[in-house]
Amino acid sequence: MTERSSGRVAVIADTSLQRHVLQQALLANGYQVLLNSDPQRLDEEQLRACTPDLWLVDLAQLEDSPLIDLLLDQATAPVLFGEGQAPERSSEHYPRWERRLVGKLKRLVGDPARAVGPSLEMLLNQAQRPARLNLPDSLSSSGLAIGQPAREVWLLAASLGGPEAVKEFLDALPGGLPLGLVYAQHIDASFEQRLPQAVGRHSQWPVNLARDGDWVRCGEVVVAPISQELAFAEDGRMQLHARPWPEPYSPSIDQMMLNLAQQFPSCCGVIAFSGMGSDGSAAAAYVRRQGGLIWTQQADSCACPSMPDSLREGGYSSFSASPRELAEALVARLAEQYDQ
Repeated sequence: MTERSSGRVAVIADTSLQRHVLQQALLANGYQVLLNSDPQRLDEEQLRACTPDLWLVDLAQLEDSPLIDLLLDQATAPVLFGEGQAPERSSEHYPRWERRLVGKLKRLVGDPARAVGPSLEMLLNQAQRPARLNLPDSLSSSGLAIGQPAREVWLLAASLGGPEAVKEFLDALPGGLPLGLVYAQHIDASFEQRLPQAVGRHSQWPVNLARDGDWVRCGEVVVAPISQELAFAEDGRMQLHARPWPEPYSPSIDQMMLNLAQQFPSCCGVIAFSGMGSDGSAAAAYVRRQGGLIWTQQADSCACPSMPDSLREGGYSSFSASPRELAEALVARLAEQYDQ
């Protein structure tokens, strides 16, 4: 599976609204839609000609359908009956509905986020060393204790296209800033060990795997683990729980946002980079209520804009820009804090 390919799904739904929402949800989560049809407009020849990896059937009218009976008798791919009437994308219930659907798709068809791992090879072979932003005088002369436990922590959240965007952000970011970063990336666990080197090889920010019982420290990036939930103790130390992240995402950006905002209220922020789906949207209101900021990568600079788009559409993002411009804004914000 390449970063541009994914599982192929055929949709049969008997309302136009349901077909539209299913189409948007599938595309946003990295799946291809081979067919999207009302059963009344689909004939036996079209049914036999379509060869998806999965049939997704969602019917409001439950009366017997000879076409569906034929599908169940002859389909060589799994047939998944849907989650019922989909909420509007802007609804607070949409993320939960989407998580249930995506969880089933991942078990039956596979996870499009697996494509992220092979893209790391390109970053590891990248020879270019981009220009870094200058550290403002107010920060360079402040005597900051780099390596001390961070009192302000920001989350870098990403999925498909994320490593490239996060690397561009970190390449631009000067060392010596008074905060720590946590990086949650949807990626196959087999690539977890390579991720820090791939995104951090040109950066002044060391990128490290999470350490149970230690703090997120000023001037470093901590990578959220794939198989264990990362939370925080009362004193701010990292806790690696034995339990996995809530399905269907690993790591769960929603859960990471909740854990971060609970421990660092008004001293945290989230930057959502390129990615699939809407992971993060369910926790965004809580982050904002706690006093945290949410920024997003602008759509035209994303390999896949669905994740930052969902935060913008929900009204949670207060600033959108390219990865380098996001780094510029973060440096400027910190410099203004220290000038004051």
